[in-house]
Amino acid sequence: MENTNRDNRRDNRRPRRFNKEVKEFEERVVQINRISKTVKGGRKMRFAAIVVVGDKKGRVGYGLGKANEVPDAIRKASETAKKNVKRIPLVDGYRTIPHAVTGRFGAGEIVMRPAAPGTGIVAGGVVRAVLELAGATDVITKCVGSRTPINQVHATMKALDELKTVNSVAKLRGLKVEEVR
Repeated sequence: MENTNRDNRRDNRRPRRFNKEVKEFEERVVQINRISKTVKGGRKMRFAAIVVVGDKKGRVGYGLGKANEVPDAIRKASETAKKNVKRIPLVDGYRTIPHAVTGRFGAGEIVMRPAAPGTGIVAGGVVRAVLELAGATDVITKCVGSRTPINQVHATMKALDELKTVNSVAKLRGLKVEEVR
């Protein structure tokens, strides 16, 4: 008798609904840095995080967050990154960049060149994260100068900002696409 009551109650329950939110952007933590400040009572530790977000369809952004705890720093960085998302003009079905470009920030310099299909992303960790989250699959890069992660992220984003497609150049010059090529 007891078993049937329990079974009836179980059947009458509402089904569980899982609120699985669909993420618009994929996040990648590039670096977590421990910052130490010496104060009167000793050392005060804080954390800085660099996060890159992207949708792998030509939109990518980055952010820097600082807090007393690592999860808070990552959360702040991802919120900043989502506010700084930019559209990157990729060609051949989000495969590669339209032309060679150089981005500079501080003492860092990133050189990027389009690559043939199947080459993959030839890049270091920070630049690779930005390009993968932007959606590029075939790009050759070289980091010259500063290897500091934040400088590399800044330089990479500056380089990607300078990219222009044939259509946008033709529109700026008031010409047809065939005349620009």
